[in-house]
Amino acid sequence: MLTLHTKIDHAESISDQLVLPYDLREKSRQRATLISGEEVALFTVRGTVLREGDLLKGDDGRVVQIVAAKEPTYRVQCATPRDLLRCAFHLGNRHTQAQVDGDVASGFLRIRQDSVLKEMLEGLGATVIAEEAAFQPESGAYQGGGHHHGDDHRSNLLAPVPLRQKIHRPSDSH
Repeated sequence: MLTLHTKIDHAESISDQLVLPYDLREKSRQRATLISGEEVALFTVRGTVLREGDLLKGDDGRVVQIVAAKEPTYRVQCATPRDLLRCAFHLGNRHTQAQVDGDVASGFLRIRQDSVLKEMLEGLGATVIAEEAAFQPESGAYQGGGHHHGDDHRSNLLAPVPLRQKIHRPSDSH
């Protein structure tokens, strides 16, 4: 069985493709089936999120390209960029993974289908359309692949965090 274990940036040739929905593109250990029908073992570094077009090199040197599977999603559109921003805020406030797409004039959000979120978004004035589409949510602000409890985040932060930070209080003497 082919074992895919190394993410690479470029390849001269691609031998096969692996179609996975988002939930499986987050898993670091799994068995999967290539488009050709060959079964593979997938081993990536914990916290890795595979994106559309990523390349994985196998133990025999073959390269497999990741394809984001179409899955049930909602496309969220609004009349104004401000309204779309409000929807994004409320989704973020609920820790909902969301894909941000388009431009300022014709931007949209994509989320997984959830009837409660659909009702909330429609209440905010959004148009919510069910679509089968590849789901490519934004990665977390502190990591390339999202948030994983228990991991040491210091090396992935956007800014350094001091190990010990003295908190200044007005009552402290100088």
